[in-house]
Amino acid sequence: MNAQDARKLIKEGGVTEHLLKEMLGLYGVSVPKGVVVRSLPDRIDLRFPVVLKVSDPEILHKTEVGGVKVGISSLADLRDEFSKMSGKFTGKDFLIEEMADPGVEIIIGVLRDSNFGHVLMLGMGGIYTELYNDVAFRLLPIERIDAEEMIEAVGIRRFVDGFRGKKISKPDLENLLISISKMVVELGPEIKQLDLNPVILSGNSAVVADAKLLSDRSDQADQSYFSTSVSGKSPSEREG
Repeated sequence: MNAQDARKLIKEGGVTEHLLKEMLGLYGVSVPKGVVVRSLPDRIDLRFPVVLKVSDPEILHKTEVGGVKVGISSLADLRDEFSKMSGKFTGKDFLIEEMADPGVEIIIGVLRDSNFGHVLMLGMGGIYTELYNDVAFRLLPIERIDAEEMIEAVGIRRFVDGFRGKKISKPDLENLLISISKMVVELGPEIKQLDLNPVILSGNSAVVADAKLLSDRSDQADQSYFSTSVSGKSPSEREG
């Protein structure tokens, strides 16, 4: 895939998580090693444990419909879980990925505002995003100073020097935010929403464990924390 292919896919709609992660890879963003299958092969070239996900652009919240199984520790267990999930989601593709190493979970998102264009969000991620309500916003495109200020504005900053045994690289997180900004600006105005949650930070690594993209051709509107947290905010509020 190249940038031209990515722009075409976004315009046409129906970007699956696997294709989105290929797009992220074009901009140097790390994602788990994975494979998309319709039926499970006899062998799989992945390191266990793995995660199994239904792969369908119309299923935005896979966990809520039983479309995700994490921590699968062997091929035998994978066969068992695949049999269950493929029976539930007949005729669908499935994404099998290596589990990312544990770390600090954050959320990075982009929402297209009708008045101000694309807005970038950074905050604590995973299952606690709504609980913490600790987020920072910037209008795209951003520069390094913007990325620095976003990190300093939220609780993520505590992990830069180490907190509760976990430490992250601030320059690497800045580079990630700049890469996401560049990707959204270059791939076109048709991007309506981008959710990367969680992004797992550990040492010098930053891995996008889960990702989804909505474009103008998407049939659904996402009512996630990110989309609702931006709604109603003024430009000054979005700026941090």
